[in-house]
Amino acid sequence: MKENEESIKESINKEIHVPSIMDTNVIIGIVAGIIVLMFLGWFISVWNRLTNLEENAIKSWADIDVILNQRYDMIPNLVNTVKGYAEHEASIFEEFAKARQAAAGALQQGDVRGVAAAEGVLSGMLPRINMLSEQYPDLKANQNFLQLQGELVSIENQLADRREFYNASSTSFNKAIRMIPTNIVANMKGCERKELWEVAAHVRENVQIQF
Repeated sequence: MKENEESIKESINKEIHVPSIMDTNVIIGIVAGIIVLMFLGWFISVWNRLTNLEENAIKSWADIDVILNQRYDMIPNLVNTVKGYAEHEASIFEEFAKARQAAAGALQQGDVRGVAAAEGVLSGMLPRINMLSEQYPDLKANQNFLQLQGELVSIENQLADRREFYNASSTSFNKAIRMIPTNIVANMKGCERKELWEVAAHVRENVQIQF
């Protein structure tokens, strides 16, 4: 009887599988692998999202760069046209040239704050050119002057739209790199905050240049 009981116990023990240390390690390894894969997937997703947001901000600034270069190329033509009728207004033209040079230099360096400051000066000076045209009827009727006026107004309107898009894109990027835990990936990626284009108060009051 005892032998039969012992054999029955042995058979029962064989049927009941007791996890060994090796089995436990395998389970831990599988769980760890799943966690690593999940983290890797999250990391790649966040990295790609930050890249996309950053590229949007870069692209929106490139659009501003194009429109501002057009504007800076046109300003000397406008000044030269006005000079032909109002040469004695030398101080205005000198200020205009300095403001344009400062703006172009800041744009070349990608200095958003510098561009915004210089553009504020330029936007404040353009109405003074309009005042000169009122004093000189022949200038006001000059076709080249009228064409330049119209083009500058068009550029200013385009610039306002592109400036808004750049600020929106940069704000989205700036928010993303500060959020937890996205900021961990942002720090590893070397992301830096984008400067926003802050419009000066006097420009905000009269965004469109009226000639």
